[in-house]
Amino acid sequence: MNLARLIKTRFALIHVLLWISVWFFFVYFFSYNNDNTRYILWFSSLLLPLTMGVTYFMVYYLIPRYLLTRKYWEYGLYSFYLLVFTSYEIVLLLYGCLYFLLNFNISNMPPMSKNFTFVLVLVILVVGFVSFVYLLNHNFKTISRNKELENKILATNLQLKEQELHYLKMQIHPHFLFNTLNTIYGFALKQSKQTPDIILKLSNLLDYILYQVNKPKVSLKEEVLHIREYIELEKIRFQDSLSVKLESSEIDENIQVAPMLMIPFVENAFKHGTLKGGFLQIEIQVKLTGHQLEFAIRNSFNQREKETEKNGIGLENIRKRLELHYKNNYELHIEPGDEWFSAQLIIFNLNLKANV
Repeated sequence: MNLARLIKTRFALIHVLLWISVWFFFVYFFSYNNDNTRYILWFSSLLLPLTMGVTYFMVYYLIPRYLLTRKYWEYGLYSFYLLVFTSYEIVLLLYGCLYFLLNFNISNMPPMSKNFTFVLVLVILVVGFVSFVYLLNHNFKTISRNKELENKILATNLQLKEQELHYLKMQIHPHFLFNTLNTIYGFALKQSKQTPDIILKLSNLLDYILYQVNKPKVSLKEEVLHIREYIELEKIRFQDSLSVKLESSEIDENIQVAPMLMIPFVENAFKHGTLKGGFLQIEIQVKLTGHQLEFAIRNSFNQREKETEKNGIGLENIRKRLELHYKNNYELHIEPGDEWFSAQLIIFNLNLKANV
């Protein structure tokens, strides 16, 4: 037996049990102060189909078509018509049972079945109860569907964010490698003895880029270590025309951060920085207070290159990645000055997840 057939069988069984219970409900009330069992059983059995018809018409036609679609005026009008029809059918049933079962001997008629209003109220109670259960079940299914849809939307958004992050990382890789490979190429042309040392340092960075960057979080201490390695590579390229200062507070190995978060700032400083007094001057500070990270970097800068500096690929990517990783949990200040280009990043709580 497949699932669909099992559900249909269960549905039918619930309805059968419901109407058997309603039948006993009618018999119980009409038996009050009367022992005319034959009349009570027949009257209850004939009243049951009428009650079923009115209930199903209300539950499967009026409520879905008018009440749930907020056509309240039409729902009220047709409900009134249904009430009139039900009242008419109850009157016919009362006179029919009186004639065929009692030969118009009204004294043998159970007192509770004589009262038209009471019979109508019983039918309305059954219709109202089943309608209430139907609406509760409908609301529960609606909430479940909405929750399922919401979960699907969230899962889709998460997948899109992950794809966007992957795309941004792939943009950083070629940009980062292009600069370093240019350095190796230049030294190789000169047949410099420093070429093997540069390749060794680059291999460490490649390991970080190709393997570690795919992780959601990496050690902040490791990120700072690779910034130092990157600087060492650039020192070889710039030789005596580079002045770099890197200050870093003591960092716990358990503190984690999004990978390749600060290296693009350093990369931009080398790429767009200009010589000042014969030196490319770069100052970097990494400060960790509790779980708050403060990263500041500035490089010597020519005001005429302001637009180029401001629109670098690395900085644009880092803005997008910060929104994805640390939305509403960071501040980024970029200030191109006459002689210095400065960037300051503050992440207030490295443990707080982005609200995306």
